[in-house]
Amino acid sequence: MPPPQTSDTDDFGPNFGLLARQKIETMIRRGMIVAQKPIDDGQAQPASLDLRLGPLAYRVRASFLPGRERPVMEQLAAFARDEDAINLEHGAVLERGCVYVIPLLERLRLPDSILGVANPKSSTGRLDIFTRLITDRSETFDRVARGYDGALYAEVSPRSFPARVRTGSKLNQIRFRRLNSQQLHLSDFTVEDRDLAQRHALLPLVDDALNLRQGLILRVALKPENGAQREAPIGFRAQKHADIVDVDRVGGYRLADYWEPIAPRDDGRLILDPGEFYILASRERLHIPRDLAAEMVPIDPAMGEFRVHYAGFFDPGFGAAPDGRPGARAVLEVRSHEVPFVLEDGQIIGRLVYEKMAEAPLTLYGEGSNYQGQGLKLSKHFTMG
Repeated sequence: MPPPQTSDTDDFGPNFGLLARQKIETMIRRGMIVAQKPIDDGQAQPASLDLRLGPLAYRVRASFLPGRERPVMEQLAAFARDEDAINLEHGAVLERGCVYVIPLLERLRLPDSILGVANPKSSTGRLDIFTRLITDRSETFDRVARGYDGALYAEVSPRSFPARVRTGSKLNQIRFRRLNSQQLHLSDFTVEDRDLAQRHALLPLVDDALNLRQGLILRVALKPENGAQREAPIGFRAQKHADIVDVDRVGGYRLADYWEPIAPRDDGRLILDPGEFYILASRERLHIPRDLAAEMVPIDPAMGEFRVHYAGFFDPGFGAAPDGRPGARAVLEVRSHEVPFVLEDGQIIGRLVYEKMAEAPLTLYGEGSNYQGQGLKLSKHFTMG
């Protein structure tokens, strides 16, 4: 059956860009998004849809992409034995350092004018669970080609803590981009710096000086914020050999059992140890306007021996404070690579690239969110007690 077609006059309206929750719900009603189990109301976010793990996980020897000619399950046969299948119906533990491929409950039947872009959920990144989306006959992770008709799969690899998951657990999310006929072959949809500067003059995007370089430049905070106690931690480092974390258990774990607080140094420096995982925060506080979304990307791969921010997606409304000022810092998930690397307070660590929504979501980020107005903050699973 061919994928459904849409036009500028159908119930998607005349606008193009990232689809808001109300249009994602339209996609569900029209059968562009289907699932083995009914889709929950809570899966739809302001500009994305949470995806759920299916009933089986396959432990594989190595990460892979299927390539243009093969479906994922065919490729799985070469990387996983039948005895490597793990039943998730009643929960199972995914071990640190192992790689798993998990068919998801959702599948897509996209029209030719809509493509998908995926990323880990914020909580997934803050748990250091490396997660990527795979589709059949694909040569890239986290991208769903326009017109795709098929299943979805998550590659999952816990890096710091063993993770207990089950059928229905939500580790990654997908957003949908609607294109007009002139955009079908574009790869860059970012808002230009000139437009960002004009917006900032009307309503601040950041609480500090606006620093633009193909997006908003962000700097790492390695000293306590003004007004914070001098000894307040400026970050956290994951403990080695900590216990299992159940990804669906909110507020169920003591911070002290999993994380080491990092005290500020007088020189404002932090040496990243190879292979260690850190939670840090941006110096800037942000606000994402209601008609934009944003994604954090590396400022330049040549600038440092570290990776920053697994999740990297910011919904419309993120950081909105009651007074209209930018109210939330970006939390940074940082891992050093091959050698120790020195970070200094205020060092450039990433940039936000913005993209236009096709229309503003009816519900903005922050209503019921664990991370609205955040400073330095671990995932929702941990408490200070």
